Amino acid sequence: MPLEPGLTATVTVTVADADTASSLGSGEVDVLGTPRVVALVEQAAVEAIRGRLDPAETSVGMRVQLDHLAPTGVGAEVTAEATLEKVQGRRLVFTVAVNDARGLVAAGRVTRVIVETERFLQKAN
Repeated sequence: MPLEPGLTATVTVTVADADTASSLGSGEVDVLGTPRVVALVEQAAVEAIRGRLDPAETSVGMRVQLDHLAPTGVGAEVTAEATLEKVQGRRLVFTVAVNDARGLVAAGRVTRVIVETERFLQKAN
């Protein structure tokens, strides 16, 4: 299946203690940590293209540009959404946003690159 702008996916989670800035080492407060926000938008981007790459390929993260705008407490539900904005050769640029019941939590862009899985893993070793 082709990769076309407009592909989208969402990921919804309930914020747990393990998702907090204090648990992740990125701060000292018990609210949704920025590293977890990044992981959520990356997960949504991966979901947006699931099943559309050659079986020998995968996508890997290259760039994350994200503004974490509002705190979200433990027990709150957050939804990350990624929409494929551009396909530039092997580069995929996604617009991403995270929302909770009160509104926008984070927004930005994620760039992922399509790679041959086996070749990529060989480089890592």
